[in-house]
Amino acid sequence: MAAVTPHKIPVVDLSIENMKPGTSAWYSARKDVQRALEECGSFVAVYDKVPLELHKTMFAKLEELFNLPHDTKIKNTSDKPYFGYYGQISILPLYECMGIDNPITKEGIESFTNLMWPAGNELFSESTHLYAKLVEELYQMVIRMVFESYGVGDFETQMESTTVLLRCLKYRAPQLNETNRGLRGHTDKNFLSILHQNHVGGLEIKVKDEEWVTFESTPSSFLFLAGDGLMAWSNERIRSPYHQVMLNGKENTTRYSLGYFALINGVIQTPEELVDDEHPLKYKPFDQFEFLRFDQSEEGRNRSGPKRRQEVSKPKPHGYHVASRTIKPTS
Repeated sequence: MAAVTPHKIPVVDLSIENMKPGTSAWYSARKDVQRALEECGSFVAVYDKVPLELHKTMFAKLEELFNLPHDTKIKNTSDKPYFGYYGQISILPLYECMGIDNPITKEGIESFTNLMWPAGNELFSESTHLYAKLVEELYQMVIRMVFESYGVGDFETQMESTTVLLRCLKYRAPQLNETNRGLRGHTDKNFLSILHQNHVGGLEIKVKDEEWVTFESTPSSFLFLAGDGLMAWSNERIRSPYHQVMLNGKENTTRYSLGYFALINGVIQTPEELVDDEHPLKYKPFDQFEFLRFDQSEEGRNRSGPKRRQEVSKPKPHGYHVASRTIKPTS
């Protein structure tokens, strides 16, 4: 495995007071966000709008959630790919996750809470709803910066078509002689992801020089990862980075994290502003959720691997291909 280095993920301070569109602070941060996404497909946002007490409460509640009986957790099901419970399988023994659909609404939070705790869990419900709304504000700030950077003007339309999945993630500590791989290398299939974790590290991101890099996390650190959807939308100005979770076997502590996954309800299409002679169109329009379903199919699983972007493909009925290139889902 390639060496892991700790200092290559760009850091952008988004906690500056009065940083609003049109201000010098906004333009400076916008430039940093664009550069980070184009160079690494990722960056760490420093964002202090999520109070420390809320951070602590959320991770305490995650522990409570995953301590529920298995028969309760598997009630977290969904027709949408990746929105339900996943865990306790032989190929990924350390990994468990649960999904909350539309957590920025009280209805979405209460539906999940009542499923897990029929008698209710007010602290979980209120804390998770507040957390999701605060991270939603951060997402809107960053995606507005991205649209402005490329001169694309339909930001409001994009937000109206965005749906959110909040994934609750657990990686237990590996036992003696057990694999330390929490999650295999992959790219995210959604539009844009925001990851927030407890004090236990393990997330590694592959950068352009093929190194796996880590980052130092704090309660105010939020890691942005471009998804395959954003890669297609940007006509590959931004590329989705490979990442994985490798746990330190010496640290007998459970890793918890929260993943805010933004997805597009409908078709992802490269804006005409991002297509020119220097940047010919690379991706045909495709439906975000059909792409997720394809990723879960046998054909999608068979197309996994680090060479997916170099493979030339004949047209498929799903329509996820473009010109001479196909988005090949990874497992």
